[in-house]
Amino acid sequence: MTAPTPLSTEQVAVVTADGKMVRKATIAGSVGSFVEWYDYGIYGLLATYLAINIMGGAEVGALFLTNIGFLVSFIARPFGSVICGYLGDRLGRRTLLAALLILISGATACIGLIPSHEVIGIAAPIILILLRVLQGFSAGGEVAGAMAFVGEYAHNATRNFAMSFIAVGSFLALMFGSVFSAVLITTLGDASMEAWGWRIPFLLAAPLGYIGFYIRRKMEETPHFEALRERNSVERNPLKRVFTSKKTLAAIVLAIFLPALNGPGYYLLFAYMPTYLKTSLGEGHNFTMLQALVVTACSLVAIVIAIPLMARLSDAIGRKKVLAASAVAVAVAAYPAFALITTGQLGLAIVATIIMALAFSGTAAVIHTILTEMFPTTVRYSAYSIGFSISTIIFGGSAPLIMTEIIKATGNSMVPAFAAIITAIITLVALIFVRETRGLPLRDE
Repeated sequence: MTAPTPLSTEQVAVVTADGKMVRKATIAGSVGSFVEWYDYGIYGLLATYLAINIMGGAEVGALFLTNIGFLVSFIARPFGSVICGYLGDRLGRRTLLAALLILISGATACIGLIPSHEVIGIAAPIILILLRVLQGFSAGGEVAGAMAFVGEYAHNATRNFAMSFIAVGSFLALMFGSVFSAVLITTLGDASMEAWGWRIPFLLAAPLGYIGFYIRRKMEETPHFEALRERNSVERNPLKRVFTSKKTLAAIVLAIFLPALNGPGYYLLFAYMPTYLKTSLGEGHNFTMLQALVVTACSLVAIVIAIPLMARLSDAIGRKKVLAASAVAVAVAAYPAFALITTGQLGLAIVATIIMALAFSGTAAVIHTILTEMFPTTVRYSAYSIGFSISTIIFGGSAPLIMTEIIKATGNSMVPAFAAIITAIITLVALIFVRETRGLPLRDE
């Protein structure tokens, strides 16, 4: 195929000028993100109940198997990123993103229908693992697709602010899951939650998925992708282009290490936090599940408020400055914050997790915008998906399993603090090789 020509200044102005369409795209991306990450997040929030019902007990061995379920979903992510990235760059973003919502919502609802280990034995955890694979496949295609979708609509000067609401949607989903779970525990009691109440949040995924699907189906294809299509410049084999371009491969390597802090930041501070607070602080210091969910919900409120502010700041002073400041803040705050958490006192734990949430908010606000701006439209979905999925496996998906085992082996409940510090340093080092993209138009090629 002939090499595509870059979008002209006039074309770029056209594809980014309609503020109403930008807002609609932001809503579609954010609602979809909420549904996707509600589905994905409640697994971590309710891991203890899954251990009891699906794995056959609440002891450490059962929790280990539940964490394996957490890990396999991340192992499935690169497969989703490769296949969905290819389809997204070849056929377009809109239809694929709508279909992904149906896939993950269906898998999540089915988790709520799995018979207990007492009823079907080993088949219960096997079914759970298979459904987690489907969730991971879907999530592998969701992040880059949703970010590319909104980014390819947004104005150059305010792109980070528009895209930040996708991240807000993901944290709102965890917050909703935490609050909803806390309400259920309060209303039903822990015994009823263990017996059957844990299924309700999973079953809620079905109607939520339909709402997200409906909203995304109403959107049009992104202007940047439509511009490629009109000029017959859509990449015929985006994966071949990704793996044969030295420049793109170098950017993928950077996309693996730059989001290193994002894994512990998201999965340890939020998705895994309730399980950590309930099981890993030691006798006399562990929280009840209700207390753990309250702590997590407070930190989620803080980060939901902070993310758009950090995104605005990024649009004003640059992506690199905000990300660097966030990584330094996490590295500095991690040890004292987790020292407060391990006291087992509810008030101190809330303060500590809010501090960590605020420190991490700059990373959550900026990282996906940087990754979106690193790649051209022709291979953005594919390259971004592959790099970020690999990063998530290394720095995020294995976190609950590794943390549980290290804490068990050493008796040191401060392990997550060290993980946050190490990954913050990795992000800072990778940031050296990133060029500033604030205010620049997205590259077509």
